[in-house]
Amino acid sequence: MIDIFSLKAEELALKIKDAQLTSVEICEKYIERINKFEKDVKAWAHFDKKLLLEKAAEADEYRRSGKPLGPLHGVPVAVKDIVGTLDMPTECGTVIRKGKSYSQNAEIVDLLLAAGAIVMGKTATAELAYLGPPKTTNPHDHSRTPGGSSSGSAAAVASFMAPLSIGSQTGGSIIRPASYCGVVGYKPTYGLISRNGVLKTSEKLDHIGVFGRSVEDVALLSKVLIKKDNFDSATVHYSAENILVETKKGPLFEPKFIFYKTDYWKNIEKKIQRSF
Repeated sequence: MIDIFSLKAEELALKIKDAQLTSVEICEKYIERINKFEKDVKAWAHFDKKLLLEKAAEADEYRRSGKPLGPLHGVPVAVKDIVGTLDMPTECGTVIRKGKSYSQNAEIVDLLLAAGAIVMGKTATAELAYLGPPKTTNPHDHSRTPGGSSSGSAAAVASFMAPLSIGSQTGGSIIRPASYCGVVGYKPTYGLISRNGVLKTSEKLDHIGVFGRSVEDVALLSKVLIKKDNFDSATVHYSAENILVETKKGPLFEPKFIFYKTDYWKNIEKKIQRSF
């Protein structure tokens, strides 16, 4: 019996390709996790298990046809609820958009589909991806915050309710929830991933980023998403072809950490200082 939760995203895709696993089997396992943990974590803004299983069955049927498969074929990916989707609501965490969908998919959603991935649902966000506290809780302690605004995207991966997810960052909305929830968060350089079809907060500060449980996971997903988009003038031509290969080599040099005690250090509780 294969433990799908111990597999990296690339391994999931390879096992689907080699018919060792089906997309339906993988999605059924994640549905079990969602049924068990979602009531406490509240990571999802929209999740339809019937639709997910239909998409998974289509992915399996496509694989059996013998046609070429994308690098994420049959792998489910959660998407932050500010990213436009045709077949699911995009509510942006606000009652103003309750039940409303976008008129077309965001560019990154189409890139996911082209890679064979399945959009498994929409993850909870702070209202309009801003400062309001989300409904989502921290999977490790439900009395604590998961961080915002990509709260649901980080919490879904951390609680094993999704293998991969997409979020966004204007100030710290990827790196903060990744840190709080204990997953890998990657905010690429400005201009690498298109924001076309995503709620705009700041033209110069908005970034699309990704979450996974390993560096290799976020590299694989980023490789799919890093593309020039003529409808987002900030994007640039950049080859991410070797990104996954390079991450597997490990660090090129020993990292250096700098710790500087600012004037705010004295405001931190002694217990937290010792833990740090």
